[in-house]
Amino acid sequence: MNNTRFATLIHILTILAKNPGQWVSSDWIAQSIHINPVIVRKELSVLQEMGWVISKKGKEGGSMLDVSSCEISLADIYKAVKNSNILGKKNPCTNTACSIGKKINKELESLFAETDDIVFDALQHRTLRSFVEQFD
Repeated sequence: MNNTRFATLIHILTILAKNPGQWVSSDWIAQSIHINPVIVRKELSVLQEMGWVISKKGKEGGSMLDVSSCEISLADIYKAVKNSNILGKKNPCTNTACSIGKKINKELESLFAETDDIVFDALQHRTLRSFVEQFD
């Protein structure tokens, strides 16, 4: 998952958790992350689909958490943005005539799955609330 989506979602959710019951604008969130508000709005739509965030359009609009921050694990956030294995992708064009090339992708699949499970398990035991508490 060599991108910044996990960090971006945690940043967005942390801001919303630190401002309970308040409509926080995507422009304000974008300034905090130092990214384009369009990216924030795209990620907010993902969070809405997850049922974690509600949004209101208009000048007085914004977004806020719709669930308690203790109900969201960091593993849930990881699953929401995971688009590849932690260690990357296999090489699909290995030489099957080579003793290594013909078996490596099967072995890598096992290694990749094991590594992802370790990361998922580590994140499963941390909630958004426990992450947010670092900013008190």
